[in-house]
Amino acid sequence: MVSGKLILNVIAGVSSLILFSCNNGSQQKKAVDSTKKTVVVNTMIPGTPIHYDSSKRYIFLTWDDSPQPPGTQNCTRTFREQGVKATFFAVAAHYNIDPLRKKILDSLKKAYPEFLVANHSYTHAFRDNYNFYYMHMDSAVNDILKAQQDMQIPLKIVRLPGRNTWAGNSEFRGPKTSEKVARKLDSLGYKIIGWDIEWQFIKGNIPKQSATALAKEVNDKFDVGYTNQPNMMIILAHDRMFAKPQYIDSLKALIQLLKQDHRNVFETIDHYPTVQQK
Repeated sequence: MVSGKLILNVIAGVSSLILFSCNNGSQQKKAVDSTKKTVVVNTMIPGTPIHYDSSKRYIFLTWDDSPQPPGTQNCTRTFREQGVKATFFAVAAHYNIDPLRKKILDSLKKAYPEFLVANHSYTHAFRDNYNFYYMHMDSAVNDILKAQQDMQIPLKIVRLPGRNTWAGNSEFRGPKTSEKVARKLDSLGYKIIGWDIEWQFIKGNIPKQSATALAKEVNDKFDVGYTNQPNMMIILAHDRMFAKPQYIDSLKALIQLLKQDHRNVFETIDHYPTVQQK
């Protein structure tokens, strides 16, 4: 079978021959102008590598259980207003509830490099039945594979439901209960991402820490080097925590506090060191 890349190369070569053999000046100008137009098109796709700056501290805002309106829309609007990037770990069962949720998540998939969508399983561990989920490796792995296919997520990046688990490149760190599932996903090319700090919630969806307390926790962990990767900080929160205006104000305040330190750079999780392709 002829690959798509080969076909594109052949087309490009033929186009070049036509351009250089053409004696009509207006046709040449038209071709050049057309080329100029393509220069301004954003060609970044999920997984496009970046170069790290050793003088910077990288912060990854990762929001779980997407899409959860109106929290998801409130968060994306806030991130855009503040000019920061974020990653949404999506649950396929939430995505399939209604057309609105599908529209929300599909729009996020098109918003790269501002936002990235990653995998957070299909059923969220059979609706939070964590022990049973991780005891049955095959069904848990299939649950995640089904979510990947159903939501058409571009990269094999997953956060396991209810487990602060890290795996990739045959390495594993996290609770033993999730090890078999994580190692199987690793063998299938997945990168499993945990978190350094969680913005916890109470009563189902109310942020527990204040923005000031959370910013201090971030800075303290950076200062002592207590993160999974040097100069990298993954913050976990959940979309539903920001459904109400007062909690959106807390999110804005956190971002503004973190932006006060000019070393801080916000990135999507495909640029985390254990994920980014070398």
